[in-house]
Amino acid sequence: VQLVESGGGSVEAGGSLRLSCSATGYTASSINMAWFRQAPGKEREGVATIWDSGRTDYAESVKGRFTISLGTTANTVALQMNMLKPEDTAMYFCAADRLPLRLHQTTWDYWGSGTQVTVS
Repeated sequence: VQLVESGGGSVEAGGSLRLSCSATGYTASSINMAWFRQAPGKEREGVATIWDSGRTDYAESVKGRFTISLGTTANTVALQMNMLKPEDTAMYFCAADRLPLRLHQTTWDYWGSGTQVTVS
């Protein structure tokens, strides 16, 4: 299984970015996907998750600004990030698991290599 993220970049505060993640080689019957981020010197934190049921969950710090959604093709997920703040600057990672894990859990089965988001 390989997760590949795209869509990171640099943006001014108040701007928007859209991240995408594609999980290839995933064959389990259910997939739950999430976005995490890690800023320099800080621990990795959960940002948003969408479970196989369609339910979503968000970190308090991004509620109302970020939206996670399933892509138009199977096993893909997007993260629309609006009203970005400098504190959103981090490496963003996509994660996937056959179980509906929570954002505070970091034991997701599969991880991407990350895409950098910089807000100035």
